[in-house]
Amino acid sequence: MSSPEFSHSQRLKEILIAQINSSASGKITFADYMALALYHPEHGYYTSKVKIGFQGDFFTSASLGRDFGELLAIQFLEMWLNLGSPSPFYLVEMGGGNGELAQDILSYLETNADRAFINALKYIIIERSPTLIQQQQQLLQPLTDLDIAWRDWSDLPETSIVGCCFSNELVDAFPVHLVQKSAGCLQEVHLTLEQGQLTETLDHLSSPAIAEYFSQVEVDLLSSEYPENYRTEVNLQALDWLETVSQKLKRGYLLTIDYGYSAAKYYRPARSQGTLQCYYQHRRHNNPYANLGRQDLTAHVDFTALERQGELLELQKIGFTQQGLFLMSLGLGDRLNELSSGKFGITEIFKRRDALHQLLDPTRLGGYGVLIQGKSLTEPESSLQGLSVPED
Repeated sequence: MSSPEFSHSQRLKEILIAQINSSASGKITFADYMALALYHPEHGYYTSKVKIGFQGDFFTSASLGRDFGELLAIQFLEMWLNLGSPSPFYLVEMGGGNGELAQDILSYLETNADRAFINALKYIIIERSPTLIQQQQQLLQPLTDLDIAWRDWSDLPETSIVGCCFSNELVDAFPVHLVQKSAGCLQEVHLTLEQGQLTETLDHLSSPAIAEYFSQVEVDLLSSEYPENYRTEVNLQALDWLETVSQKLKRGYLLTIDYGYSAAKYYRPARSQGTLQCYYQHRRHNNPYANLGRQDLTAHVDFTALERQGELLELQKIGFTQQGLFLMSLGLGDRLNELSSGKFGITEIFKRRDALHQLLDPTRLGGYGVLIQGKSLTEPESSLQGLSVPED
C-alpha cells in the first residue's frame, strides 16, 4: 500500500474506532461500517480513491466503449416521443461514475437527435463523490451546446421531473445490513472492538424495517429450508432511494440497471453466505475488512424489493429483462452485423466485437437486470423498444 493510501486507511480506522467507542452500545451495524468505508467525505472509497475502468478496481458496461451509452440514448429518444415530446425533458443520471456513460449518451444525442429534442433536454447528474464530479465535468466540458448540470436531490422540487431517471450499477453500492439466522431467530451483524480489534458480533435487528423487508418480498429465513447460520444482506437504502426518486418524478420513467436477482433467487437456501463482494485492483475477494477505504464493497440487487416498493410509491413495473436482451432490442445485433461491412479496420473490429459480446453474454454483463418502472403513464407510453424481447 502506498503512503497516501496507508494514511487514508489509518485515518479511516481511527474514525471507525471513535464511532464505535462513542456509540451507546459500543457497536455499530455492518451497514454503518460499509457507509463509512465507501462514503466518508474525506477518506471513503468513492470520495477519495475510486478509479473506474480497466486500470481501476472494476469496470462497467460504459468502460467497454460507446455502444452501451448510444443504445441507451436510443431508448431515451423513444421515451421522449412516448411522453409527447415534452419541453423540458429531463434525463437524471444517478451515480455518474467517471462520466463516460454521460459522454457517450450525450455525444450520440448531439449528433443524431433533432433540434427540438436538444432544445428540450436537461441532463442532470446526481453524484455525491467530489472526485467523480471533477472527472465528469472535465470529460463533459466539450459538450458546450447541451444543458448539463450537477445537482443534489435537495435542489430538485417534488414532482418537478418529466423524463427519465436512470442508473447503471448504482444500487449495488448502497450500504447493506447483514443478517444471520442464529438459534432460531434472525439477528444482525454488528461490529465491536475486542482488545482493540474490529470484531463481528450478532445482536437484535437494528430496525423493524428489516423484518418488514422480508415480509414485503415474501421470504421467511426462519423456515426449515434455511440452514443455521444462513447469512445474507438487506438493502434498506435502496427503498429510501426509490422513495426519493418517486417524490421528484412527476411523469416518466425510472430505469435501473444492475447485477442482481429476483427475491426467490437472491434468497435461495443454498446461497448461505449472501452476495457481498469486495473488489480491489480487479481482484474479487470476500473480506470486507481489508483495504479499509481502498476497495469497493458491493452486494447484488434484490429486484423484487424494488418492484414491491415501487408499487407502494405509485411506480408501476413496465418490464424487467436481461441487459443482453434489452440491448439487442435497441439494435446491438445490427451493430455486430455492421462490423462485417468492410467499413472498419481489423483492430477496431476485434475490439468492438469483444465489447459487444461482453454486453450480450448472459454469464457476464448481458445477465445484468434491467428494471423499468413508470409513473403516471398511459399504456401506449409504457411500450418501449428495449422491452420488446421480454425475459423468459
